[in-house]
Formats: sequence, structure tokens, C-alpha cells
Amino acid sequence: MTKPTRRGRERAATDKEIRQIARKLLVEQGPEAVTLRAIARELGITAPALYRYYVSRDDLVEHLRLDVIADLGAELAAEAEAMADEGALQLFAICRGFRRWALTHTREFTLVFASPTGGVGSAASSVATLKRVTEPFGRIFLLAAGEVLANHELATPPEEEVPAQLREDLAAYRGELLAVINSAGLDIPAEKLDLGTTYLMIQFWARLYGHVTLEVFGNYPIPVSNPDALFDAMLADLAREIGLTLASTR
Repeated sequence: MTKPTRRGRERAATDKEIRQIARKLLVEQGPEAVTLRAIARELGITAPALYRYYVSRDDLVEHLRLDVIADLGAELAAEAEAMADEGALQLFAICRGFRRWALTHTREFTLVFASPTGGVGSAASSVATLKRVTEPFGRIFLLAAGEVLANHELATPPEEEVPAQLREDLAAYRGELLAVINSAGLDIPAEKLDLGTTYLMIQFWARLYGHVTLEVFGNYPIPVSNPDALFDAMLADLAREIGLTLASTR
């Protein structure tokens, strides 16, 4: 393998420093503080010099987003691997880990999961969605769900109960899910991940994400003195709806 040149090493070191400063600005001041001008000031260079590394602020922010999501995926993967090799245990541990991370990394959560970039809701340009199932967090979440599918008989809605207006979108998404799950060596028959199961997985994520987002931004409709109990109750409801008991997932 060819060793990097001195110039290449210097460029890599500067790029790393740029991202470290961007992350520091994000954590300390929020997403709006991550600007090329602010980073250049920290580095002691001119803002135009940063264009040798990133073509725009949006380009830098996207790389920062990927750094954050990679760190989150690695953290949750390490926790899941330390548990028994059983998908339900891992899946609900990932749910709890996601909430814990969101509450302790609120500005990173805002950047990755709640900052539209030119669009809103489920628009392609919004990062408020689980952007790509192949990204680290999406992958670890789906692999745990795949283990649950492989090892449990779940209560899933029949396909005829899936709203007709959603079936085309769900069919396309189903293909992505199968590709990710099967690429990890999990042998999930295509018929087991039907539209009803895909719909259930989307609903599961929507409720988890919605609950965590309400908590992160303090938007519960009533004061809650024990938010841990409320979150655990929501997970118990989700488990029961798919035919599991939360006691077996601890």
C-alpha cells in the first residue's frame, strides 16, 4: 500500500482539525454556529482557504453529520455486542441507548435528527428522517430488528390493513431493508418482511423518534416527574403490540 505523502498527511491533519473545531462549535453553541468563517477564525486562516477542503458550508455540515452518526452507531453497536446474542434484547437496548444519547447530546441530535436543510418532514433534503438505512445508526437498528424477525413470531398487520396510498413507498423501502439485513448474513425470507412488517417497522421508529424528540425539546403536553417511567411504558406498549414482553428484553 502506498504511503501518504507529506502533503497528504498535512492535508489529512488539517481536515481532522477542521472537523474537530466544527464539532466543538456544534456542541458548545449549536448547529447555527458551525460556519466556515468561525472555523477559519479558530484555525487562524482565511475562510476562502477552507474551500480547498469543503466546497460549501453544507458540504462540511454533511461530513459533520456523518461523523456524529458514525460515533452514535459505534457506541450503540458496542453496547449491543456486549449483550446476549438475541435480537430483542439488543433492539430495546438500542432504543434506550438512542434516548440516552439524545438527552446527553442534544445539539448533535438536533443536527442529525431535527434540522431540516431546505425541506421539512420526510422531504429528501431533510435530515429529520433516518436518512439512509445503510448509515451506521440505521444499520445497527435494522440488524437488531432483523434478529427479532429471525428469532420470533411477531404480531404484524396483514398487508390488506396497510393504507393503499403507502404501499408503493413501503415496497421500495422494503427492498432497502432486505438488502441491509441480508448483507449482514441474516437469512430473512422476503415473504417474512412483507408490507405489513415493513409498515410496523416504520411505525415503531416513528413512535420511538417522536417520543425522544418530544423529550429532548421539552415538548411533553404535561409536566412529567418521571420521564424514565414514561419511556419504559412506551417501549412496553411497542413490545406488546409486536407480540413480545418487555421483561424478556431486559
